[in-house]
Amino acid sequence: MKTATSFTTLFIAINMMSMITTQGLTIDLIRREFLQSPSLISWSHPFMTILRPSFNHHANTRISQTPLVDIFSDKGEYLMKLSIGTPPVETLAVVDTGSDLVWIQCKPCTECFLQKAPLFQPKLSSTHKPAACTSAPCNALHGRTSCLQDTCRYTIGYGDKSFSIGYLATETLRLGSVAIPNVVIGCGHNNRGTFGPHVTGIVGLGGGELSLITQMGSLTRGRFSYCLGSYIGGALSSSKMSFGDDADVSGDHVETTVLVARFPKTFYFLTLEGISVGNNRVEFDSHSFSNSSKGIEDGNIIIDSGTTLTFLPQELYNKVTAQVRRHMNMKEVDDPKGLLDLCYYSTSVTKVPEIVFHFIGADVKLKPLNTFIKTRKNNLCLAFAPTNDEPIFGNLAQMDFLIGYDLQNKIVSFKPTDCN
Repeated sequence: MKTATSFTTLFIAINMMSMITTQGLTIDLIRREFLQSPSLISWSHPFMTILRPSFNHHANTRISQTPLVDIFSDKGEYLMKLSIGTPPVETLAVVDTGSDLVWIQCKPCTECFLQKAPLFQPKLSSTHKPAACTSAPCNALHGRTSCLQDTCRYTIGYGDKSFSIGYLATETLRLGSVAIPNVVIGCGHNNRGTFGPHVTGIVGLGGGELSLITQMGSLTRGRFSYCLGSYIGGALSSSKMSFGDDADVSGDHVETTVLVARFPKTFYFLTLEGISVGNNRVEFDSHSFSNSSKGIEDGNIIIDSGTTLTFLPQELYNKVTAQVRRHMNMKEVDDPKGLLDLCYYSTSVTKVPEIVFHFIGADVKLKPLNTFIKTRKNNLCLAFAPTNDEPIFGNLAQMDFLIGYDLQNKIVSFKPTDCN
């Protein structure tokens, strides 16, 4: 997750074969970063390098046709292929549901991270228009802007120490064959981060004013969904991201909970009531870490497609791990990477307990691939971690669910799905 805090590892890529309708848009999601057994994710070295920033950024607390976009994964990150400017320049950017601003690296670049693609050249685009200091977009960044020669300059930082400094502008953005004019973007001239060579910037899909979701307006009517596929058998896996009417999540086995409005607007907050491990349920007494006067605080956990692990308050984490230990008839071992607390010597994941997250109105039953990960051939670790900051329902827990966001009706829906 990000705001100016956490960094999503989601990228979207446009598939020119995508289906585009007048009401909705659907994109393919493709993962290829994880080496994995047929039943379980395995942490390769590239995956571990993505996970460490996940710990760091969390600790610092991330009428028209609608487009159809593919999401590709590269070394732990999901990439969105989009085109910017006129004539359009194709680019790949990180999709971050925990931040709002859309930005790319622009020429001239004072200090930029390495990217394979040429830097975007604003002077060559006929639709590029720098934002004035008195403009609404400049005010929307709430204190993270300054003024230079009547051009609004921004500075945005993330908890993993990534940052971008540049100026705001309006530009034409294309998803597939759909052109979206006057999108507010950041043109970064001083940028740093742990990005792969294919990345040119970030696409924010949070709930704030400058989020791409918000700026798409009537194209999506506040509705989008994604389906994060697991990586199986060493091949690319493919799944979908949809907008507008194509983002409908319906049918059997759908669980729906309420989106809670909280500050900052960037994050998508849900209310977690408890967690079951096997037949034993642990209640989430969220006042114990929030100083709330009631047992369960509304909006006590963030759902974030860009944070890898699920982070729980220390007290709740301790209770959950105690229940896991009761159900696991395996030898405990240390995580060789030193990142996770509860690990076992195991050659399979068939004997792990079922874990259920009880959100208000929605009981989300997780599979072993959502709750345990292999750190070595015979090492199996619980994919949860303790935190003193905001709890997060991470993307490992979301794999193989079709998850739909309806921001107008303030709901999030989960449907078990083979996302590959």
